[in-house]
Amino acid sequence: MAKKRKTISAKEFDRRFDNGEDISDYLDLKNVRRPGRDIRRVNVDFPSWMVDRLDEKARRLGINRQAVIKTLLAEHLQKEPG
Repeated sequence: MAKKRKTISAKEFDRRFDNGEDISDYLDLKNVRRPGRDIRRVNVDFPSWMVDRLDEKARRLGINRQAVIKTLLAEHLQKEPG
């Protein structure tokens, strides 16, 4: 049987949070989402030499190709102004 979540007022919730109390009994974490972190799938075609270089870097770092691509893109995009 599922455990029923406790409920309290927003004011009480804020007070407990501000006091550093454990508020996890009052949270529904099943459907938590981080704003701006929704996943969208894209397909990109790379020349074979580029895939080979990505695979080499992935092996060297001990991560998969997708992680290498995401890391390189994130680093580049963070350097560029909006």
